Amino acid sequence: MLKQFFILCSGADKDLLEGCSEGEQTKYVGIGATVFFTAVMAFLASSYALFTVFDSIYPAIAFGIVWSLLIFNLDRFIVSTIRKRDKIGSEFLQATPRIILAVIIAIVISKPLEIKIFEKEINTVLLKEKNAMALNNKKEVANYFKSDLDKNKAEIDKLKSEIINKEKEVNTLYETYITEAEGTAGTKKLGKGPVFKEKIAKHDLAKKELDTLQKTNLVKIAEMEKNTKTLQTDLDKKVTETQPIIDGFDGLMARINALDKLPWLPSFFIMLLFLAIETSPIIAKLLSPKGEYDYKLEDLETALKATIEQDKYQRTLLVKTSATMHDKVYGDIADDKQLYDLQRKNATDLLELQSNNFVEKQKKTL
Repeated sequence: MLKQFFILCSGADKDLLEGCSEGEQTKYVGIGATVFFTAVMAFLASSYALFTVFDSIYPAIAFGIVWSLLIFNLDRFIVSTIRKRDKIGSEFLQATPRIILAVIIAIVISKPLEIKIFEKEINTVLLKEKNAMALNNKKEVANYFKSDLDKNKAEIDKLKSEIINKEKEVNTLYETYITEAEGTAGTKKLGKGPVFKEKIAKHDLAKKELDTLQKTNLVKIAEMEKNTKTLQTDLDKKVTETQPIIDGFDGLMARINALDKLPWLPSFFIMLLFLAIETSPIIAKLLSPKGEYDYKLEDLETALKATIEQDKYQRTLLVKTSATMHDKVYGDIADDKQLYDLQRKNATDLLELQSNNFVEKQKKTL
């Protein structure tokens, strides 16, 4: 049963191959098995590729079945349409388009399987790329909010600086009236004289201004800090919202690009393996000598071609002979005097009836 299935996969004529030797049948069983297992590999490759796209097993399997049947049909067609000829050059020329198609199929099949084989290495490359993308994303988002944050920070620093400068002024005035009272500076008279009262009045005024300034600026600083926190929250929210997009950067195209960044030699040898598998049935048919099946198939095709050409020639002769016979028959009829007189009488009667009918119509119009 398995043997018959692989013969079916090879595209060979089952009835014709049954009359061939066991070795000839084994050759086509091997070709059919190669075609079948290529389709199996195509199913695995396409299913994995679609799974990385949809993250769902059901559409991946459905597409994998359709794709494998398509590859199976193409391979079966390629193998079954190659005919053995007397010259290797003509055989190779005949097989060249099919070899090119087989190469394309091999590349398409091998790429998803390469991605699966080197999955761990590809994940490492993708992780590095995701980390770099996350850092760049944070920088871009931070740059977007940077102007507002810097503006708030500068305004807060300005308000704090005003308070600090005023505190320094108040402290300076405090030291001035204290040293005046102690007699260590200013008029250098011990006691609370007019100068002391003047200096303490300046200090008290500056202290009131400091209290007012602190009250006003602290309210503004609190409002600015609140705005800063809001901006920082928006910044963090923006980074959080964009992070899932970066985390999801592991689709089919991303993995193919990551595969290209790995050493090319292992991937190249895997592609060569699939190329050898895909083209092996074609190469086997090209290199193998004409077998019993090829001779029988050629005999059937040439016999059919001879029959068709013979039928076509006979139909052409039949048409020519029939035309010649009809020309001769109608020539003999044209020379018959009795038929001529009868035809002349009928024509005369017809003309007489037409003339009478025309006269009657003319009378009606008068």
